[in-house]
Amino acid sequence: MVDFRRLEDVNVSGKTVLIRVDFNVPCNEDGKITDDTRLKASLPTIKYLQKQRAKIVLMSHFGRPNGQRESGASLMKIIAPLSKLVETSVKFAPDCIGEATQKAIAKLKPREVLLLENTRFHMGETKTSGGENGYDPDFAKALATGSDIYVHDAFSVTHRAQASTTGIAKFLPAYAGLALERELDHISQALDIPKRPVMALVGGAKVSTKIDLLKNLVGKLDRLAIGGGMANTFLAALGHDVGGSLCEHDLKDKALDIMQAAKTAKCEIILPIDVIAAEGFAAHAPHRVCGLDDVKPDEMILDAGPDTVTAILDAIDLSQTLIWNGPLGTFELQPFDTATVEAAKYAAKRVKNNGLIAVAGGGDTVAALKHAGAADGFTFISTAGSAFLEWMEGKSLPGVEILKK
Repeated sequence: MVDFRRLEDVNVSGKTVLIRVDFNVPCNEDGKITDDTRLKASLPTIKYLQKQRAKIVLMSHFGRPNGQRESGASLMKIIAPLSKLVETSVKFAPDCIGEATQKAIAKLKPREVLLLENTRFHMGETKTSGGENGYDPDFAKALATGSDIYVHDAFSVTHRAQASTTGIAKFLPAYAGLALERELDHISQALDIPKRPVMALVGGAKVSTKIDLLKNLVGKLDRLAIGGGMANTFLAALGHDVGGSLCEHDLKDKALDIMQAAKTAKCEIILPIDVIAAEGFAAHAPHRVCGLDDVKPDEMILDAGPDTVTAILDAIDLSQTLIWNGPLGTFELQPFDTATVEAAKYAAKRVKNNGLIAVAGGGDTVAALKHAGAADGFTFISTAGSAFLEWMEGKSLPGVEILKK
């Protein structure tokens, strides 16, 4: 369990609090925000600070302008929707550092909110003075100027060691915001101090992107169900012919190593015992249920079969904690979303009726669970993507390390 400094630990009344949020939100061609989830995620911390009479300064990146001022990457588009959510007129500074920005910060009154312009308009956010990846400490110092306290509230960027995510903590006392607290608490509850038995369901296209994840998980779990295209590599490693399916044949030895590590750790591996084989990669392509040794050379495995789904649901029944990462099949194409939908809905039902702790995140996971109509039924869903995966892999996250007591 991570022991970190929390926002509630410090008196912020009358103080200027600089918050690292993640407002890198999806927008359409007209610059209109299409999903305000990340804006809403910042509200608990903002409203808490307003109640405590703090002066609030927000900073974020947007896109990859690589040190150039690009109109399409301006955070000006955030002002109107954020003001509506906060129910306060949010002010805007046309830069994140400099004299004009310092004057805008100095003019803030308690409870007022100021949003700074895109931190990535400056090379120092992601590059050293020599141009290498990292950050420029002088830029981090400039960001800190005028504020009293730094609050990190964006788990999605905790895996990056950049000026606004880690460098600034060298110049200001650092605390976790309420959104980050919630994320860390839920993930720690699921992986570090879980209620046992604990199970993970890991799917997706390729084993190559999740080798570190699987290696770390088998030492912590009671059961690990593997699905999606990556399961084909494990099946091939066991000698099954997967036909024309997506399969990383060069990683069969890695798959066998993971299975051996699981056996040593007494972690049960659950692989498909039947599959949905299709004649082509397309929605409603001709398909059939077949056994592992009955896949034809011109067929592709696009989903787990009904017996496999039953085995996964039985495993969920035996678990107190479920960690979910990745779909069980090609959920974007019907009817090859069946296994993902059935398992997701069943997990959500177990959360409601039996107290299962179900935590999910990373990659296509959020989209898959929303597609299944089960996202609201999970205990917690992380939208952090890469940061969630790196935490699951057991890696140190720089943005979390700066918050440890």
